[in-house]
Amino acid sequence: MPPEPGSPADWLRHARSDLSLARRTGDPDTLLETLCFHAQQAVEKCFKAILVSRDIAPLATHNLKTLLERFPPGLGVPADVADAAALTDYAVTMRYPGAYEEVGEKEYRDALRTAEHVVSWAGKVLDR
Repeated sequence: MPPEPGSPADWLRHARSDLSLARRTGDPDTLLETLCFHAQQAVEKCFKAILVSRDIAPLATHNLKTLLERFPPGLGVPADVADAAALTDYAVTMRYPGAYEEVGEKEYRDALRTAEHVVSWAGKVLDR
């Protein structure tokens, strides 16, 4: 039997921890790709918190669009929150050396802003 999915508050606490890690800059050994991974993880955990709060089992996936598609109708997902699905590539593709362009400062800042917005939105949704 799989473990219980955790409470929405637990998921949100972990999302905030990932967001905190995504904000850490200044160490020359830290890749922006790694910080973007934590931004993606913050969004993923927020989406899973919302699913759990609605008694919908979160899937074992990093695909943010797949998680969004499981949201109940009428939740009222703002377009900019739905656009966070674009961070999915940071979950797998960008975590390992390969054939992709390095993440630049603007791309990192955009990913961070997106994650900050989603964490804020999810906190409001869970407080309802």
